[in-house]
Amino acid sequence: MEGFDPRWTDETDYILGVTREIWEDRGISTLTQYYGDDIIVRSPASIVVGNENVIGATMATLAELPDRQLLGEDVIFCDAPSGGFLSSHRLMSTATHSHPGVYGAPTGKQISYRILADCHAVNNQINDEWLVRDQGAIARQLGTTPRDFAAKLIADEGGVERCVKPFTPAQDIPGPYQARGNDNAWGLRLADILTRLSQADFRAIKAEYDRAAALYYPNGVNTQGHAGADQFWMGLHAAFPNAAFEIHHVIGRQDPLMPPRAAVRWSINGLHSGWGAFGKPTGAQVHVMGITHAEFGPRGLRCEFTLIDETAVWKQILIQTGEV
Repeated sequence: MEGFDPRWTDETDYILGVTREIWEDRGISTLTQYYGDDIIVRSPASIVVGNENVIGATMATLAELPDRQLLGEDVIFCDAPSGGFLSSHRLMSTATHSHPGVYGAPTGKQISYRILADCHAVNNQINDEWLVRDQGAIARQLGTTPRDFAAKLIADEGGVERCVKPFTPAQDIPGPYQARGNDNAWGLRLADILTRLSQADFRAIKAEYDRAAALYYPNGVNTQGHAGADQFWMGLHAAFPNAAFEIHHVIGRQDPLMPPRAAVRWSINGLHSGWGAFGKPTGAQVHVMGITHAEFGPRGLRCEFTLIDETAVWKQILIQTGEV
């Protein structure tokens, strides 16, 4: 951990500790220390530049969800050319919707949802980030749908012309982290599975997944086995049958007391031209940011966590079709 505060014992301790200090210990001001002045944070909802903007967004979230907890499930990381590291952090967030905010008037409902975040850290500071939050799960727990929540966002933000536009590659800003991960066999195996599925080779599921695999998908879906994997991946790729699928980052790891693990960041970019997870084809140009974590066992992929933000996909569709 050269260049990092000696109180952090390793990369996982740093990521979990910084997250807890910012959110649960209310050390929001430490974002000026832990986040670079010009940090680039990309999420399906938008792109944010600078730690001042991140601080504002953090306060807005905590004002609406004041008892929010961020429970770190895993940190899958690799070395970076900078001398730092790239972490893919998986969290379960719990909160009570107790105050007004982006999710509307307070409902008092308890919500829980996953987040996957890729962060580049060097010299005790994070300066590049890609984050996917399961906004679809939040919407459903608050009594609406990802589509209707996206329509409400468009209206609340001033309509199609003025609303915050979801992230697309055209908006991207090159950041300090340009590497693509490591060449560990487990990461390459997961990348190969995801690539085969994108090419409509759904035989990969029976060939590579444990029959009892535990599967965690967007909208808070928890399912199991070959049929669960087939339903999710078929529905996603059927909606964008001619779109370009791209692998952006791959990490594989083997650590003591842990199964072999992998983290892959990927995207789908193209037209909503098929019947699938997003209903009737609209012809809208859509960018889907995705991150997948997986654990492997003796009978193949035994546990998968995949996230996309369905509300951001619907927002792109509705902006282009005007159906709001």
